[in-house]
Amino acid sequence: MADKRILVGEIGRPHGVRGLVRVQSFTAEAADLATYGPLSDERGEKHYALQWLPGGLARIEGVSDRDAAARLTGTRLYVPRDRLPEPEEEEFYLADMIGLAVRDREDRVLGVVRSVEDFGAGSFLTVADEQGRETLLPFTRAVVPVIAIAEGYLLVQPPVEGQLPPEVIAAAEAEPAADRGEAAAPVTGASAPLHALPRRQDAPKGRAPRGPRGGAA
Repeated sequence: MADKRILVGEIGRPHGVRGLVRVQSFTAEAADLATYGPLSDERGEKHYALQWLPGGLARIEGVSDRDAAARLTGTRLYVPRDRLPEPEEEEFYLADMIGLAVRDREDRVLGVVRSVEDFGAGSFLTVADEQGRETLLPFTRAVVPVIAIAEGYLLVQPPVEGQLPPEVIAAAEAEPAADRGEAAAPVTGASAPLHALPRRQDAPKGRAPRGPRGGAA
């Protein structure tokens, strides 16, 4: 886990002529983004030290004019997983779910966790099988009774077909795959793959004791 990196922010457009930029933060508190030390880009090749400013602005060390700031627009910012505090018992970093194998009670492998989404009705895991087909699973104790991060898997009890909340289906359908430059793949309970940007990635989250509204109890 030491070499794992977590997406915690994204650099937006320049602000003014002195190199300031707008930054979208995915941390529990927006200003916390600047407290984790230098952040890296997606490849881990470049590093950026940020000074957080009011209004969602930041000053990046070494960036002093608008042109230099503009070249960074769209850069995603990552932090090493081991810089984040360890979660409490029964809490999990959602980013730690990604890549885990998903098994049912008969020990059949259903796929792997591709992403974690939150459309306002609780957290959901997007599970992709070997054919690339995706299924949404509510992140609740009833649906995900066993989380074995060290062993690399989740044990799940999938809900009955059609029990996903309507707002989750609508949100999934509203994000076409073309927006990400990816080919479409079928999704159980929705019509397009999901890959929403994570929010509050540095805040551990516990499983909901019950299913979301309209879901399994």
